[in-house]
Formats: sequence, structure tokens, C-alpha cells
Amino acid sequence: MAVSPQVFPPRKRRPSAGAFIPPKFSDQRLLQTLLELSQEISSLKPLQFLLKRNSSSILRKTKILAILFEELLKNPILFLSPTLLCFEEMYLVLQRIKTLLEDCVNGSKMWLLMQSDSVANKFHELTVELATLLDIFPVKEVGISEEVEELFLLLRKQCSTDKVFVDKRDYNLRHDVLTMIDRIQKEIVPNHSKLAVIFYLLGFSSSLSCKEEIENLEEEVQNQKDEKSKSDLIALIGLVRYVKCVLFETSTPASDTRRKSLASDVNVPADFRCPISLDLMRDPVVVATGQTYDRESISLWIESGHNTCPKTGQTLVHSNLIPNRALKNLIAMWCREQRILFETAEGNRRTNRVIKNKAALEANKMTVSFLVNKMSASRSMEEVDGVIYELRALAKTSSDSRACIAEAGAIPVLARYLGPDIGSEFPDLQVNAVTAMLNLSILEANKTRIMENGRAFNGVIEVLRSGATWEAKGNAAATIFSLSGVHSYRKRLGRKTRVVKGLMDLAKSGPTSSKRDALVAILNLAGDREAAGRLIKEGVVDMINEVINEMPEEAAAMLEMVVKRGGIVAVAAAYNAIKKLGVLMREGSEIARESAAATLVTICRKGGADMVAELASIMGIERIIWELLGSGTMRARRKASILLRILRRWAAGLDDDFFYGHSTAATASSASSTTMVLPA
Repeated sequence: MAVSPQVFPPRKRRPSAGAFIPPKFSDQRLLQTLLELSQEISSLKPLQFLLKRNSSSILRKTKILAILFEELLKNPILFLSPTLLCFEEMYLVLQRIKTLLEDCVNGSKMWLLMQSDSVANKFHELTVELATLLDIFPVKEVGISEEVEELFLLLRKQCSTDKVFVDKRDYNLRHDVLTMIDRIQKEIVPNHSKLAVIFYLLGFSSSLSCKEEIENLEEEVQNQKDEKSKSDLIALIGLVRYVKCVLFETSTPASDTRRKSLASDVNVPADFRCPISLDLMRDPVVVATGQTYDRESISLWIESGHNTCPKTGQTLVHSNLIPNRALKNLIAMWCREQRILFETAEGNRRTNRVIKNKAALEANKMTVSFLVNKMSASRSMEEVDGVIYELRALAKTSSDSRACIAEAGAIPVLARYLGPDIGSEFPDLQVNAVTAMLNLSILEANKTRIMENGRAFNGVIEVLRSGATWEAKGNAAATIFSLSGVHSYRKRLGRKTRVVKGLMDLAKSGPTSSKRDALVAILNLAGDREAAGRLIKEGVVDMINEVINEMPEEAAAMLEMVVKRGGIVAVAAAYNAIKKLGVLMREGSEIARESAAATLVTICRKGGADMVAELASIMGIERIIWELLGSGTMRARRKASILLRILRRWAAGLDDDFFYGHSTAATASSASSTTMVLPA
């Protein structure tokens, strides 16, 4: 019974020819291993669309070898050492045959087409090596039947007379593909009928098969060392993406039954998501505040002129990015378990960022133009949903794609599908529309386009307030976070009562993932003093108290920011959070303990003796602080030292001395004001 090609699990990195070593088995065990290996290979079907004759030929030869090994096992004899050495070498050749077939089956068809001459040569080289081994094999001495001996001699003759074969059909097909890419590079829209024929001959029959091909091409980029090959692959990705959209019906996640998983299709652990992009981190790095971000996202943040930590709002004392190798290893292990493609840091930046390619850029523009026009003209909501999903996915791939989509006029059209009427009837469509807006907003120029388009801007807020699903609301909150990265937009967003209330409601009642989206957006808005005041008025401190147990790191960082920016009213409101911060300082994560200590320092400095007294009432607080002094981060140790000094001065009755940076009069006034609003 033929074995499905999927018996070979997909493999990202190919072993070199020297990666295989012959097993140290006994004669019989080695023969048994050779039989099993040859049977496994020969039971596979030949390649379907490319290199048919090459694969069929080597599979037939392997099948004869399986017959030989089976015959030898029936008549065990004492093998001479030269024969044993021949078997060991044959094991290596068979492993390389298996690897070559595996790569052809599981790899990219387009790249296999481009490399068909080289791969045909590899098939020939393996056949030549097999011929050499068969020449030295002592067939007369091993006692096999006449029938098997005849097969063996026929196999040896076939191997010795084998020549390199390149299928003319494959050659012509490759020429057609290269011609298409050349025309695209010259900004000539390719003939769709011709494209349909080419992709039919390569075995692409649906949007799903094209999607899998794009993933295979992206994996192939990681296997290449030279820039020319990477550039060629990126051009092929552009071509396949264009064909996927113009020749086949667009697909949405509901209709997508891919064999491989993407990070966006599974529940990614919160610690593995970048706080900026909210995507799975590919290259986690630590900034000066101790927070971890994906290198691409935080680099873009810093290059845009920001000098603060997006999560905590603290000023970055330096812009050095330190690789978080431990976290990267954990993410890589999780990705392997989930069968998700993971691009490592050393050479695996976003595939289409590796190198610029004119053909890929032009194909991208053609794809975007086609999709935007189709979205504008379509009257079928199902069709629109598929188109917007494609734009959503495309907007995640690169800055060039985000720029192309916006320049093609997609933002005003996407805004049509953010309203409550769409959400009530087509909730998935609303999710795709707001997520596409989120992905587009990553580009700085697109932030301006969204903020200046009233319908788009108000549409995002509307989804935040009354989106049909939690996912839609969460992605709207993430869009608010992205837009608030620009200082002037942060002020504008913070003045919007609908934005503040929407984020607060989501943070209070949404599921964990949506709450996190809301919290990071609130944290960003709280960096503006006016917005902080509005948040306090809406009860942000009470909300923080509600979520601090569920999301301690985000809650502690937010409380620290609010207390810093919100004045005495915020300090008074934070009174009831002091004990929770004390618990967090003892039991929280490293980052949560740091944020808790920093927040307590701010509360005590601004809040007066009553606040310090509340802190001092926490059982074992000095011991907690001493533990933080010994095992916390550098910033946590510094804050713990200040807390310890504040507590000791308070215990000694030196109330006025722990208000660093405040005059005695101002401190006394603050303390008095605070006392008036504290609960009885």
C-alpha cells in the first residue's frame, strides 16, 4: 500500500550529506534496517508535478534493493568485512535518497521548479554512487536466488548507464514563470489565462494551496545563504500571493484547514506576545527598564523618536537592546509543539524584509490594487469578508505592504465595515476590518491617515464601545494603543470620553486577552497628564484594583503611571491598593515586583504619613523589602532601598524627610488634603 507523502514530517533545516553516519549494528540488524529503509522509500508515490521521471527511476531502483535485502535476510550467512562496509555505505546513500525525496515532497514547488536542473543532478549523483556500491558488491558470494541475482544485475546496469535527465516540460514551465516575473518587474500586469495554465500544471488549485506554497517559500528563504537566492524567492512569494488573490476565491480563517499552523490561529501565551504589536515575539529583547519586546517593534518605536518604555512610560536611560535568549528558546519550543513556523533571530527577520526585490514590490502593488478595487465594487458581504481578510494578512507582512494598502485608498473603504450594523449581521467581517486597521496603523504615516479620516477614526472607537465580539473590541483597543504612540494623537484620544469609557469597560469585563489590549492602551494614554485626569475621574484606580490579581504586571505599571501623572486625587484613590501592592511585591513576577515597589515609592512620597502608615501595617513588609533588595532587578533594588528609608524615617517620626523633591509646606498641604478624602 502506498504511503502518503505526509509520512515525512516537514523539516525546516536540511541535514548536510555528512550529517548521516552508518549505524553500529550487527550484520543481521544492519540488513534489517536497510530493508526497512528501502521499503519505506520505495512505497512512496513518484513526484506528481515536477521531476516525475527522476523520482520514478530512483524509486524503482530502491524497490529492487528492498527485494535484495529481503532475500539476504532469508539466507543468513557470515558476511565478509568488505560486504559489511558496502552495506554501511549503502545505508548512507539511502538516507540521502530519502532526504532528497522528502525535500521535494514537502518543500516549495515553485522553488523546486527553479532548481529543477540542480535537483535532477542530485538524483543522478545518488544513482552514480549507488552504481559504485553495486559494482563492488559480491553478488556471487552471498547466496541469493537466480531471479534476485538477475534483478540485481539489471539494477547495476541501469545505475551504471544512468544519465542526467531534465524534463523539457519542466524547463518550459520554468521559462514561463521567469517571463511572468520579468513582466511584473516592468510593471506589466500578467495575463491571467497564462497564469492559470502555469499554476494548474504546478498543481495549485485553490487559495489554500497557494497559501501553503507561500509558507513553504518563506521557510525556504531561511535555508538560503546568498542574497541572490533570497531575492529570487521573495519575487516568487510576490507572484504566488498575486495569483492567490486574482485566480482563486479568497479564504477566511473559518474556511482555512491548513496543515500548518500560524501563530495568529492559536492562543499564544501572554508572555510570548510583544506588548507593542501583540504578536508572537520572534526576536525578544530587553530594554533599559527591564521590559521585553520584539526587536522589530521596539526598534521601530525608538526610531520614531520615542525615548520612553511603551509599557511603563519610563524614560529609557539608553537605547541598547539586549537579546532575551531564555525567552526566545521557550518561544521556539512552544512553536515546535504547536507546529508553528518560528523564525530565529540570527537570520530570520520577516521574510520580505530580508532584501528588496523590484518584482516582489510590483507584484505587491498589483495584488493590493486588485483587492481594494474588488472590495470597493463587491456587493456580496461574504466576498468582501474574504478580501478584507487577505488585506489584513497582507498588512502584517511588511511596511511596504502597509504603505501600498493605504496608498491604494483602503482605509476609507475599510471604515465602511466598522459600524454596528455590520457587526450585528457579519461579526467576522467587523473583526477582519478592525484588525486590518490595526495592522495598517503600525506604519507611522498610516496613523495620520486613520486619525484624519473621521469615519475610520470614529469607526475604531465605535467598535471599541459596541463591537459585536470581544475580539473586535480587543483589536480596536490595540488600534487605539498603536495610534496613541504619537504624542499629539495620545492627547486627542485621551480627551475622547468614548475612548476612555470604552477602554475602561473592556478592561473591567472583557476576557483576559481583550483586557490586556485595553490595559496597554490605557497605560499609553495615562502618559498624558490631561488624559490621566480623565481616567481617574472615570475610576481607573478602582478598575486597577479589580484586575491586579489577574494581570499584576500591567496593573502595577498602570497604577504607577496614573499616580505619577494624576496628582493628589490619584494618590488618595490608590490608598486601597497599597496592601495589594505589598502582596504583589512579595509574590509577583520580577517585573511586577519592580512596578509594585516603584508605585509604592510614588504613593508614599506624594501621599503623606497616612499612606506610609498603611504600608507599614502590612505584616512582614520590611522582610519583603529586604528580599527585594537581595533578589530584585536593579531598579527594584533601588526602589526597595528608598521604601526602606521611608519606613524607617516614618517610624522615627521624621515625617517631612521622606518626601524627596517636595517642599515641607507642599508636603504638609498634600498630606492634609489626602487625609480629608481617605475613607474612615
